[in-house]
Amino acid sequence: MNLLDDNAHRPWPIPSKKWIMRQSWRNLLFTHWPIPAETLRPHIPPHLEIDTFDGYAWLGVILFVMEGIYPRGLSLSLTPKFSEINVRTYVQCDGKPGIFFMSLDVEDWASYTIAKKWFRLPYYSAQIYFEKKGQTFHCQSIRNGKTNTSIGFNAKYTPISEVIFPKKGTLDHWLTERYCLYSTDNGVNIYCGEIHHRPWPLQKVEAEIYSNTLFTPFNFDLTEIKPIFHFSEGVDTLIWNIKKTRF
Repeated sequence: MNLLDDNAHRPWPIPSKKWIMRQSWRNLLFTHWPIPAETLRPHIPPHLEIDTFDGYAWLGVILFVMEGIYPRGLSLSLTPKFSEINVRTYVQCDGKPGIFFMSLDVEDWASYTIAKKWFRLPYYSAQIYFEKKGQTFHCQSIRNGKTNTSIGFNAKYTPISEVIFPKKGTLDHWLTERYCLYSTDNGVNIYCGEIHHRPWPLQKVEAEIYSNTLFTPFNFDLTEIKPIFHFSEGVDTLIWNIKKTRF
């Protein structure tokens, strides 16, 4: 089935304008911590409402391999495959739920320099080591820059179950089935970027975090809170250009 035709799971219709690029996301680890919304509030633009589940906001660290970025009409990727680690949370704008990225660490020059300006997202240059041995993945990152060398992430993870597709209304579904992102360039202007993919195929996963200092810039201390983990082999995703929704 054509990716655009597989859309019955979406919470709103596919955008009428043409998508601008396709991306392939693979071997993802979703790690999430509950966090009080009032703790998160100073770091989220005032025009965005913090989305909650059972009274809590959720902070995620998502790591994966970007296997390709394909502009519409091209069969060759703009970049070789690279790894990304992002910190994100969940918001709504005018009742429409989406993702808000707090940081995105990448080792790809094009993402750091071009996508940062185009999508108004907080990209950072990083050195990222990603390796698979057997069924186990190991990822370690260190952000580049003299003042950033203590900011990074180090974990390993192994999927341990069959694939499931979470039901609507569950936390698993709420954390992963998001079809737009929000960004800002000054804390006032709000931009929205539409995305589309098939439902996330999730698996249970055994994961161990050796170190995580990605929250240090925000002064979040979640060391005493046990995170929840999900694994996905990945999805192919269509991306639309961002548009300003609030100013």
